[in-house]
Amino acid sequence: MGNGLGCIPRTQSRGGIESRCKSSSRPRRKMITEEDLLHRQALAMAIQQHQLSQRFDGSMSRRIGSTSSRKQTPSSSFRKPVPIVLDNLETKKIILVHGEGFGAWCWYKILPLVEDAGLHPVALDLTGSGIDHTDVNSIMTLADYTKPLLDYLHNLREDEKVILVGHSCGGASVSYALECFPKKITKAIFLGATMILDGQRPFDVFAEELASADIFMQESQLLLYANGKDKPPTGLMLDKEQLQALYFNQSPSKDIALASVSMRPIPLAPIMEKLSLTAENYGSVRRYFIQTLDDRVLSPDLQEKLVRENPPCEVFKLKGSDHCPFFSKPQSLCKILLEIVQLI
Repeated sequence: MGNGLGCIPRTQSRGGIESRCKSSSRPRRKMITEEDLLHRQALAMAIQQHQLSQRFDGSMSRRIGSTSSRKQTPSSSFRKPVPIVLDNLETKKIILVHGEGFGAWCWYKILPLVEDAGLHPVALDLTGSGIDHTDVNSIMTLADYTKPLLDYLHNLREDEKVILVGHSCGGASVSYALECFPKKITKAIFLGATMILDGQRPFDVFAEELASADIFMQESQLLLYANGKDKPPTGLMLDKEQLQALYFNQSPSKDIALASVSMRPIPLAPIMEKLSLTAENYGSVRRYFIQTLDDRVLSPDLQEKLVRENPPCEVFKLKGSDHCPFFSKPQSLCKILLEIVQLI
């Protein structure tokens, strides 16, 4: 597969990262803020340390059969390795959409692995995420939050198509994009993500464990009120003391350190917005779901409920992964992505 770890991420004008091999050092084209510098230093350190780790850990994905009207039953054993055959694919471009609080930076392990396999990965910063410094309190709709992804799809050539991968609440942005640009998307992959039904909110996925939205709004101490306490909350802070236990219970310490200096507050309005999804648009694109089996944010039971109520084409199980498999199980995640890409 080549030496993908010799590649570094490159910041794009669209607010994303596209993998590119480093051939020479170049002077910085513009001044960067202290926050950006800290993030880039942490990212560089994480990449340097990752070079010492093994390429693949040998664990395999397990897949449930095609979801039709028949009842699904988990396979009793792991699948044999699937040879990588990327000839005659409808597209080799795979767009990585981060979840709440994250940014394009979180895919730094996945970018070189996917590129080495022969695909063309792109990681985007959604509005107010990563190095997009839009005030999260000003993001009032899911369309606003998802705009970088929508702009990217809008600017594709008429005959160009992509595969979307959405993590966590990024699944809502992927669903919104499927409704807006179904003809430009060949497959949508939901990675421990909010794969919701028409008329549901991303928040509804977590409501059973967090209590109702009304109680959450009244009792949460982490809410931001940019417009005053007498107005609806505008954002949600992340409790960094709880991040390791909730998000990163299987992730390396270097990635937890990277996340601690890179994660941003979450705009609240987009996850409280009901989606309008139609069979003609959203329903016309093949969907796949990757379950993260040691997930403490979106529990395995909740993930089972999502795929039961809104069946995708196929379901894959990623053993030993916390909520962030791009940190905890990057090689295994890459194998599953490659397997899905090759499905016809």
